[in-house]
Amino acid sequence: IEKEIIVVDDGSTDGTREILKTLETQCIVVYQPENRGKGAALRTGFQKSTGDIVLVQDADLEYSPDEYPKLLAPILRGDADVVYGSRFAGGDAHRVLYFWHSVANKLLTTFSNMLTDLNLTDMETCYKVFRGEIIRAIAPQLLSDRFGFEPEITARLAKRRVRIYEVGISYTGRTYEEGKKIGVWDGIKAIGVILYFNLFSSR
Repeated sequence: IEKEIIVVDDGSTDGTREILKTLETQCIVVYQPENRGKGAALRTGFQKSTGDIVLVQDADLEYSPDEYPKLLAPILRGDADVVYGSRFAGGDAHRVLYFWHSVANKLLTTFSNMLTDLNLTDMETCYKVFRGEIIRAIAPQLLSDRFGFEPEITARLAKRRVRIYEVGISYTGRTYEEGKKIGVWDGIKAIGVILYFNLFSSR
């Protein structure tokens, strides 16, 4: 498979930009002028992409690139348009961390499923893989700059009635001391995102 690697630096101040400058001949590097959040970074990356398949990878490596073949398989077989990598549908080793995070994730996924009529087990997962033409068609419509991307994209995909598959993946979560960013307020805002994009948005 021919690979196109797009790295979006979301206004980092920790030395990442200096490292990326040494990699500009090996991949496409996009520097956001300021930190705007995960959703904004993904929107930029999607619009820069040209490939037949687009796979999201967070740079913190909580999710392992070793799982790519498993994630790509349903699309390569012609069965799926979109694949979600689920932390709660089997898979390999998982680091044991925050109980209330897992409860919140499952509640948000269930609430999203009630409105999308999907039966996902992990709506909030980082690992989402798309046929290129589908995500590039949706990207200009995306509005969520932060973690609201996850319920927003799920609602938009459900309305398009694309073929969605899930595969079980491993997960090496980080602690807040190690740099984890998502918090309680993001979970509360996700409820509003689920409601808006399922009930009040036409696309």
